[in-house]
Amino acid sequence: MRVLLFGIVIMTYAASLFAVERNYRFDRNISREVLENYLSRAITMSTLLHGKGNVEDNIRMLKNVGAKFAGRAVYMWGGEGRLESLLARGRPIAERIHRADPDMILQAAIFEIVTEQVNQIPIPKSLFTEFGLKPEQRNFRYGAMVYPDGHRRNQWSRGASVPDMSQLETRMWFVYLAARYIDVGIEAIHFGQVEIMDDRDPGHVHWRDMLRRVRRHAAKHARRHLVLCDAHVPSGGIVHDGRLMFDFHSFPLRIEEVPDRPHEGILKMGYLDSIFGRSRGGVTPSGWKCEHLPYIVELDNFGRSRREGQNIGRHWIWGYDEICWFAHQNEEYRNQWLRYAWDWVRKHDPNGYFQMPGSRTLAVPVDGKSWYWANTSSEVVPDAFNQEETIKKIWAAGDK
Repeated sequence: MRVLLFGIVIMTYAASLFAVERNYRFDRNISREVLENYLSRAITMSTLLHGKGNVEDNIRMLKNVGAKFAGRAVYMWGGEGRLESLLARGRPIAERIHRADPDMILQAAIFEIVTEQVNQIPIPKSLFTEFGLKPEQRNFRYGAMVYPDGHRRNQWSRGASVPDMSQLETRMWFVYLAARYIDVGIEAIHFGQVEIMDDRDPGHVHWRDMLRRVRRHAAKHARRHLVLCDAHVPSGGIVHDGRLMFDFHSFPLRIEEVPDRPHEGILKMGYLDSIFGRSRGGVTPSGWKCEHLPYIVELDNFGRSRREGQNIGRHWIWGYDEICWFAHQNEEYRNQWLRYAWDWVRKHDPNGYFQMPGSRTLAVPVDGKSWYWANTSSEVVPDAFNQEETIKKIWAAGDK
C-alpha cells in the first residue's frame, strides 16, 4: 500500500513538472503570448458582478476550472437608470474576485443600444473637459445619440435605439460608461455590434476617437493601466492604415444543423458569416504585428425564434439561439460538444479560441431554468448544468 501511495505521489510530482507555466503578466500593453494565454482561458460569465446566482460558488468555480478571463461580467441592455446601483453591487464582488485571483480579467460590455433612461444620468464636469467643452449642468440626451434621420430608431423597442457613433453625445456616453466600468476593476470591454453603430462613420474616425479616450483613461486608472477592447466583427475586423481598431476580435460560433441527426450541430469553415480563417491582421493597439488577430468565439444569445426544434436556417441552430440550443441538449452531449468545439477551433484556425459557457441567459427555459450555469450542481446551485469539470479537463489537457 505504501509503495502504491509513494508511486502516486511521484507520478503527481512528475506531471507537475511537465505542466505549462502560463504568463499572465502585462502592464500598459500586452504581448501576443499573454493575450492568447488569457483568451485560451476565457469563459462567458454574464452578470457575474451583478450578484446573480451564488457569488461564492461562481468564484469557486472560476478558480477550480482555471479561468483567467471572465466575459461580460457586467453590462446593461438598456435600463441605464440603474447604473449607480449596478456599480455599487459590482465593485465589492470584483474586489473579492481579484483577492482570489489577482490575474483575473473581468470584462464589461457596452452594447448597441441606448434608451431614454440615459436622460436620468448627469454629465460630470470632467467629461465636458475631456471633450474640450464648456461645463454645464445637464444630463445626457437620448435624442442627441440616435441617428438624426430616424435610421435604426426604436429598433429594439419604443425608446430603445441603436446609437450613432458620429454623434458627440454618443461618444461622450460611451467614454463615460467605459470609465465607470474601468474604475470598479474592469480590464476589458466588449463593444457589441460596431457595424450597426457606424453607418455615419464609415472611416471609423469617431469610433477611433472614442476608443482613444477610453484607453487614455485606462492608462491612468485601470488595474494594470490597460483595457482590452473587442467587438463582434462580421467583416473580420476593422483596420485603418494597417492599424487594428481592437485588441482582439470576437464572434458567435455560427453552428450548422446536421439535417439527418435532429438537434445535433457542427462547426464548418465558411458557414454563414463565421469568423474562422477571416480575422484580419495589422498592427495591434499594443504595437505588435500579426497576419491574423487572435479572437474568441462564443455560444451567443440573441432571443427566441418561436420555432424551436425546427431547422429554419440562418443564424438559428434548430430554431434556438446558440446557448439555448446547447442548454437543451442532454448533459453527455453538452460535455462531448465542448470537447469537440474546443478541438475543432484549435485545429482549423490557430488564431481562434472557444470561449467556454459559464453563465448566460436562456430565452427558452430548460425545465423551468431560465439561466445557464456551468457550475457543478449542488445545494447552493441546484439549477446548474454540470459542465464545470469538463471545462477544467479540457483546459488542463492544454497545459501538458
